[in-house]
Amino acid sequence: MQTTRPLLVLAAGTFVMVTAEMVPMAVLPQMGADLGVGPGRIGLLVSLWALTVVVLSIPLVRLTARWPRRDVVVAAMAVLALSGALTALADAYLPVLAARLLGAAACGLLWASVVPLTADLVPRDRMPSAIAIVLAGATVGGALGVPLAGFAATTVGWRTASGVLAGLAAVVAVATRVVVRTPAATTAGTDDAEGDGGALLPVVVTLVLTALVLVGHYAGYTFVTALVAPAAAATPGGTVTLLLVLGIASAGGVVLAGRVPVVRVGAALAVAAAGTALGLGLLVVAQPPAAAVPVLVLWGVASGALPPLTQTDVMLAAGLRWRAVAGALVPVVLNLGVATGAAAGSAVVSGRGTEGLPLPAALVVAAAAAALAVAHRTRRATALPTSHSRKTPTANAAVRPQSRPPIGADPNQECMKGA
Repeated sequence: MQTTRPLLVLAAGTFVMVTAEMVPMAVLPQMGADLGVGPGRIGLLVSLWALTVVVLSIPLVRLTARWPRRDVVVAAMAVLALSGALTALADAYLPVLAARLLGAAACGLLWASVVPLTADLVPRDRMPSAIAIVLAGATVGGALGVPLAGFAATTVGWRTASGVLAGLAAVVAVATRVVVRTPAATTAGTDDAEGDGGALLPVVVTLVLTALVLVGHYAGYTFVTALVAPAAAATPGGTVTLLLVLGIASAGGVVLAGRVPVVRVGAALAVAAAGTALGLGLLVVAQPPAAAVPVLVLWGVASGALPPLTQTDVMLAAGLRWRAVAGALVPVVLNLGVATGAAAGSAVVSGRGTEGLPLPAALVVAAAAAALAVAHRTRRATALPTSHSRKTPTANAAVRPQSRPPIGADPNQECMKGA
């Protein structure tokens, strides 16, 4: 319970972050009519948000490097609340855009800090389940937060919806300050509790290959409504039903990711990528509803498991030494993968139509999945001799009584981990 409460607070934070990013698309007609602009300019509020995250995440992480991570999350969530309030009060498009960009900068810093903070809160063997709990908030934000914002826009207005979201962000900021307790920040380069400072190369490899997975996944996901249209025509509830199936399956993928043992996370990530490739490839034959539903379940479960497995694998590979750097790279690299995928999907659809999209998208993901499997096996093979050698000092302790354990090897030093 002592650890669960902070994780639930951070999960509420990721819920607010995802909802804040996507809310313009949920309130597009109302916001456009009120501000006197077309759908394209409202859409820019989402695309420029993502671009701001990519550009500013690393500089903001460097700027706040000496702050405890908990305090970074509190401050950034407070700025996100301010952004929502300013958006609700703005009376023209440009002030709304400025307020949104402020929120995007805060959100980039939040994405760079929330998962490393989660890793600080739990032992290594609990990291998969803890990160899955926190990122479940993001999944719920996409599945429920955005539709709820759309419902609020049609009933009480888009400004009220934005104001409520600002209030939720403020509540999360206060709750994080009160509930989340972490030790003082650890300086960069300190070894972690396993006596292993981690390594940056496997972090970069995992992120780049996962970004390639997201290129293929989002090439298809961007046009999912068109891809499932033939099956939707014969499905009760149509497209809404099939998208609901995909959303629920994605949530199931997050749950499954949280149950993966820590030693299997890298292998599970490769399997999830392979499942995503298979689901995408099978979309070409998923015309009748009887075929579409199981294909969407496969695609949803596999792709839903990708974010928690990726970020868990990255945190495990980074160790405490590279945790802050890894956290900063995550939103940048993965957002680039998403943006590239959407653009690539648009290019394919423009040239070959939606029917020509699933197979090339699946091939891109399959290639990345194979590379992830090879990278995981290579990393394990490299780590085994190192792991074995670490047992030697313990076994020969009687021969070298003056030897001291490496920094962080004493479990009593766990409290020295940084926030």
